[in-house]
Amino acid sequence: MKNKLLILSAFLFLGLMSCDLGDNPDVGGTVTQDVAGEWWTTFTIDGDDVYGIGYQQITTANTAANVPTEFLVTDVGHTWDYKVKCPLNLDARTFAGDSLLNLVDGYDIKINVANGKVLAGAATSTGGNVTDSIYFEIEFEDDPGTIYQVAGYRRTGFLEDEH
Repeated sequence: MKNKLLILSAFLFLGLMSCDLGDNPDVGGTVTQDVAGEWWTTFTIDGDDVYGIGYQQITTANTAANVPTEFLVTDVGHTWDYKVKCPLNLDARTFAGDSLLNLVDGYDIKINVANGKVLAGAATSTGGNVTDSIYFEIEFEDDPGTIYQVAGYRRTGFLEDEH
């Protein structure tokens, strides 16, 4: 009986010693996480919603290179069906680029992005929540000369802010 108790105690001791009581690892984030996210935006010409589409979702995200000098901007097919790898100044939170290749399969056009900026805490959502704002101008090769303004706020996840 003593041997069984000694063996049981040894296994219990070893079992407790093998538990990791350390901190959880820091999984980190992407380089562009401060300007990346889902956004509720309007797609207008000189402030007019000429297509009557109201708020539509766009996404900004890091590229596979995970560098502070570029990120992806896409409307996920909600307005003009575009996805571009856009030059980024992460410190200034600004972005712009000319003749950017549309990365949407089968829609091979060039796109110009100008005056892009993300402002931390500068927007109030439709539900009254403070969040980040985004603004940029975009021109498409198949609609030359028409400058669209894309403006809105970071998606908060609150039901009152969904469109």
